[in-house]
Amino acid sequence: MKEQKKHENLTYLALWGMLFAVPVLSLYMRSVSNPVIDFEWREVFMIWKQFGIFLVIFLIHNFLLAPLLVYKQRRALYFGIVAVMIGGFIVYQCTNRPTERRAFNHEPPPMEQMEPSHREQMEPHHQRPPRPRDFKDHGRHRPPMVVGQHDVIALIILILMLGMNIGIKLYFKSRHDAKQLMALEKENLEQQLEYLRYQINPHFFMNTLNNIHALVDIDPEKAKDTILELSKMMRFVLYEGDKKGVPLSREFDFIRHYVTLMRLRYTDKVDVQVDLHTEVPDYQVPPLMLITFIENAFKHGISYQHDSFIHVKADIIFNSQFSILNFTCRNSKANCQQPTANSQQGGVGLANVKQRLNLLYGENYTLNIQDDSETYNVELQIPLT
Repeated sequence: MKEQKKHENLTYLALWGMLFAVPVLSLYMRSVSNPVIDFEWREVFMIWKQFGIFLVIFLIHNFLLAPLLVYKQRRALYFGIVAVMIGGFIVYQCTNRPTERRAFNHEPPPMEQMEPSHREQMEPHHQRPPRPRDFKDHGRHRPPMVVGQHDVIALIILILMLGMNIGIKLYFKSRHDAKQLMALEKENLEQQLEYLRYQINPHFFMNTLNNIHALVDIDPEKAKDTILELSKMMRFVLYEGDKKGVPLSREFDFIRHYVTLMRLRYTDKVDVQVDLHTEVPDYQVPPLMLITFIENAFKHGISYQHDSFIHVKADIIFNSQFSILNFTCRNSKANCQQPTANSQQGGVGLANVKQRLNLLYGENYTLNIQDDSETYNVELQIPLT
């Protein structure tokens, strides 16, 4: 809020500074272009005196009245006070306007105030005696002017100035509100992602511990190796799982450890192929995003009655704007029905991933799931940073 006030006040200072500089520059240019005209500060001070009245009204309106409308929404009080202030300004203008008697009576200015060329032209006219008609014109009664052209122009300028003040305040207020809204949305997004990460870790370890439990009775030696691989994965989850992004190479290493752990449980009838590059550019990806699809493939794609397969591949598509991670996971289907990303049968896994993708990438990702009678294919494309 303080930063907003600072920028707003600097804007007003710049506008009023330029306004007060205009008479100085105008008189200077006139004096340079016309040698007869002298640069006199008295004329500048007269104009600044008129500007000073507007400046005082502006300060009162900016610091006392405008906040009533913009921040406190007290419209009736604001418009009532502004109407009184405008009325007082009109009274001041009408009672303190420069004398216009000479202009109404077509009376020329004094000879000593004229320029030499005008004085020579007007001198013969002043030397001749006035005609009776001239005396009649000078004695003609004219009603006093209540509101002159000068007053109307001053009133229009005042209204435009107050409107400009309100417009600038609304602009900076809208910017402040937009920043606050973005901050709230970001905080809400981080809270949602934090909640989803807390869901991922227990869900993942629950499935992994079930696999280890199955191996303890079947092959204790493999169960030991499984615990070793699990410790490597736990280190990744402990130190990297709560971050917004992890290096793509670390995510690939985590996938390799998981696949190694799962291979210990199954026989050679399960064709597991993992094609992940060992050397990848220094890109960041959300942690534990890809493993859910692979976990889902092992959970629902392995059959003990017939041959099964799980094929995982990840490559990087480079283009002129940004790079894209193209991840595919294709597996056979067991007798049970494989859940889709929108299905409730997959627990928190797939639904969680899709929600995270929506929060992190919005419309900038592609997730295609093909659920055929015998195969289940997932293709994910996300931008890399």
